[in-house]
Amino acid sequence: MNSLFILLPFFSVLILNLPFRAVMKKLALRLGLYLSMVQIACALCPTFFRFSNEFDFTSRFFKFDLAVDGLSQVLLLSIGIVLSVSFFMARTMITDEEKIFNFSSLALLLMAGMNGIVMVTDIFSLYVFLEISAISSFILIAFHKDENSLEAAFKYIVLSAIATMLMLIAIALILVVSEDTSFSTICLETQDSAHIVFLMFAVGIFLCGLLIKAGVMPFHGWLPDAYSAAPGPVSVLLAGIVTKALGVYTLIRIFGFVLPLNHSINQVLLFAGTISIVIGALAALGQSDFKRMLAYSSISQVGYIIVSLGCGTLLGLAGAVFHLFNHSIFKTLLFVNAAAVERQCGTRNMDKLSGLASRMPVTGATSVIGFLSASGIPPLAGFWSKLIIIIALWACGQYVYAVIAAMASVLTLAYFLYMQRRVFFGKIATDLVNIKEADFGLVVPAIVLAAITIGVGLGFPIFINTFVLPVMNSWKG
Repeated sequence: MNSLFILLPFFSVLILNLPFRAVMKKLALRLGLYLSMVQIACALCPTFFRFSNEFDFTSRFFKFDLAVDGLSQVLLLSIGIVLSVSFFMARTMITDEEKIFNFSSLALLLMAGMNGIVMVTDIFSLYVFLEISAISSFILIAFHKDENSLEAAFKYIVLSAIATMLMLIAIALILVVSEDTSFSTICLETQDSAHIVFLMFAVGIFLCGLLIKAGVMPFHGWLPDAYSAAPGPVSVLLAGIVTKALGVYTLIRIFGFVLPLNHSINQVLLFAGTISIVIGALAALGQSDFKRMLAYSSISQVGYIIVSLGCGTLLGLAGAVFHLFNHSIFKTLLFVNAAAVERQCGTRNMDKLSGLASRMPVTGATSVIGFLSASGIPPLAGFWSKLIIIIALWACGQYVYAVIAAMASVLTLAYFLYMQRRVFFGKIATDLVNIKEADFGLVVPAIVLAAITIGVGLGFPIFINTFVLPVMNSWKG
C-alpha cells in the first residue's frame, strides 16, 4: 500500500485532465486537499506503515520497490502538512478557475514526486522522482508568467540542470563500483571498496548536486528569487518542503544510511552548513522585501540541518531530522503570514509597512511564534532541535562550530525582531489604517501551524520517541 502514496496523486492528475474538464476543475483543489490530509493521518499512525511494508500489494503490479522507515515517515508527515496548507491557501489566493486547476494538477504531481523520493530504495529511482519534483517546481515558480517569476524559474532550471548532470555522473560511477543501484547493495559494496579514490570522486560530485537542490551556500543562487517571485501557495511549498525533500532529505538518506560518512565528507558538511548559517542570517538582516528576508532565513536554517548531519553521530542525526520537521512548520507559518501581509497591504516592502498587529492581530501573533521558534527560544519546537544540534556538535568535539551555531541564533533573533518591529509593531502607517485581518484561508493555516509549533515544543519527548528514535534505530552510520 506504500505505492498508493505515489499512485493516487499521479492518477488523480491523469483523471483530472480527462474529458468532463468543467466538472474536474471544481474537484481538483478539493481532491488535493483531501489526499494531503489523508497522508497526514497515515503518517501519524506508525502501525499503518508497519502493515503496509508487509502487505504492499500494489507494488506487485507496478514494480515499485518501496519502503517506509522512520525518516520517510517524518517526511511524509511534513509533505502532507505543507501541501494541505498550500491547497487551503490556494482557495483564497487564486481566484481564476483555470489557474486553480493548473495549480492543483502541478501540486499533485509534485506530491507524487516527493512521496516517491522519500520511499524509494534505489538511487536511480530516487533520481527519477527528484526530476519529477523539480520539473513541477519550476513550472509552479513561473506560475504568474511575469518577468520576475520567469527569471526565477530560469535560474532554477539552469542550476537544477547542473545538479542533474552531477548526480547522473555520480550514479554512473557508483554503479561501476557496486554493480547495482539499490541502497542496500551500494551500502555493502562501498564500505570496503578497493576503488576508494574513484568512489570519493563520485560521492563528492553527488554531494555538490544535492547541495544545489538544498539551496545551501555557495549553491544558493536560485533560492531567494524563486521564493520571493512565486505566488503565496507556491512559496509555501518551496520553503516548507520542496528544498527539504529534494535536497536535505536526500542528503540525510544518502550520507546517513547508504554511503558511509567519513572525516572528509563530515568536514565539507560542517563547513558548508556553517557558511549557510552565518551568511544567510547576515543577508537576511539587509533585506527590505518580506519574502526575500524569509528566503535568506531558510538558507540559514537549512545550514543547521547540514551541520548536524556533519557531526556523523546518532545525536547529530536526531538533531538534523528534528530540525528538518520544525523548519518545515515554522517556515511555512512565516510564509503564510508573508502572503497574508502582501494580500492585505498590496506590498512586501517592509519600509512601507508598520503597526499591522493592531489591524491583523492573528497574523502578528502567529508571526511572533514562528520567529521565536526559528530563533530557538524555549519552550517552542525550534529550541529543542537547535539545542540537540549544539549538544551534538559539542559532544563530537566540534567546539568552534557549536559556538558559531549558538551565536547565529542571536543573529536570527535580531533580524526577526527587526522584521517584527518594522511590519507589525509601532504606529499604523497612514495608508494602512483601513487594513483588516486576512481571510479565513490564510488565518486558519497560520493558527494550526502555530499550534503545532507550540505543541511539539511542549510535548517534544513524545515527538522524539514517536518519530526521531525510529530514525536513529535504523541508522547505519
